[in-house]
Amino acid sequence: METQNYNVIGVMSGTSLDGIDLVYVQFTKSEKWNFLVKHAETIDYNDEWRKVLKGAIYLNEVELAELDKNYTKLLSEIIQGFKSKNKISEVDFVASHGHTVFHKPEKGEAYQIGNLPMLADATEEKVVCDFRVADVKLGGQGAPLVPIGDKLLFGEYDYCLNLGGFANISFEENGVRKAFDICAVNTVLNHYVAKLDLPYDNKGELAATGTLHEGLLSELNDLAYYKKAFPKSLGIEWVESDVFPLIDSYNSLQVVDILRTYVEHASIQIANVVSVPSNVLVTGGGAYNSFLIKRIKALSKAIIVIPNKNIVEFKEAIIFGLLGVLRIREEVNCLSSITGATKDHSSGQVYHPKS
Repeated sequence: METQNYNVIGVMSGTSLDGIDLVYVQFTKSEKWNFLVKHAETIDYNDEWRKVLKGAIYLNEVELAELDKNYTKLLSEIIQGFKSKNKISEVDFVASHGHTVFHKPEKGEAYQIGNLPMLADATEEKVVCDFRVADVKLGGQGAPLVPIGDKLLFGEYDYCLNLGGFANISFEENGVRKAFDICAVNTVLNHYVAKLDLPYDNKGELAATGTLHEGLLSELNDLAYYKKAFPKSLGIEWVESDVFPLIDSYNSLQVVDILRTYVEHASIQIANVVSVPSNVLVTGGGAYNSFLIKRIKALSKAIIVIPNKNIVEFKEAIIFGLLGVLRIREEVNCLSSITGATKDHSSGQVYHPKS
C-alpha cells in the first residue's frame, strides 16, 4: 500500500528577500490531504546576501554559476542548522523552492539558484527541487505553482491571496483552478521604504500618513500587464523595467506619498479580481500591513480571513513541501489551467545523497 504519511522539510525564499522560510511538516492523506506544522522558522538574509541576491539578475553566466554553488551551500547549512536546532531526525525528503533569479517565461527561461544536486549530498537527505523548469519547457509560465496546494489544503476558501513580493491569487472557476500574479507588492514597498533606512513599512503606518497622488495612481493602473489575459505571471524584471522607472519619474514625491499611492494601486488591482460575496484567505508578509488590508477591505467588500502565524508566514513553504510529496508519488503538481503548459504534469528534480 502506498505511503500516506510524509515528514518533509519545506524550504522557500521569496522575491521580497525577507529570508529563507523553513517548515518541518507532516502530510497525511486520508479522504483529503491534511498537514501538521511541527517546526517553522525564518532565517533572515544578512546585508551582504541581500545585496548579492538583489543584483543577481545582472550577473553573467559564469558569475551566476558561482552564485548558484554558493547559495546551494548556504541553503544546505541553514537546513542542517534547522534540523539540528529542532532535533529533527525523521525526514522523508527536503522540498526546496530555491531562489528565483530571473523569470522570463515568454522566452522559455526560468532560473532558480540553490537547486543543485550537491544540496542532497550536503544535507544528507533526498531532495525534491527545481519545480519550475519542466513547466517552462512545456510552454508554461512556470508560475504560479502554489495553487494546487491552495486547492488541496485550503479549498474551503473562495480565494487564496498571498501578499509577498508579488500579490498572487488562486480560485476555482467552473470547476477549474485558476491563478495568476496580480501585481507587485512588497518588492515595491520595501524598495522605497529602504530609502528611509527601514526594512519595511511596519503595519503600513508610513503609507497611512502619505498623500495619494492621482496622476501616478492613474499611470500605475494603466500598466499593460493588467490588460493581459491569464495565464500570466510576474518577475522582478517587470518591476525593474516598468514600475520603478514610472514611479521615479515623479521625482518630487516624498517616500510616504509613494507608499500611500502604491498601496492604493495594489488594493485596486486586488479588488478588481475578488468578486463579492466571497471569503479570502490572506497570507504572506503583506497580511501584517494593516493599512493595505484596510484598503483591500474597503475596495472589495470581501470577507478577509487572516489565519494563524504558521499559515500567514509559511504557507508557501508548506505547499512546496506538498508539491514535493506529489512529485514523489508521481501525481500532478503543476496545473496547465494555471501555467498555460501543454499538459498537467508532475514537476521537479529528485536528487539522492551519494552516501
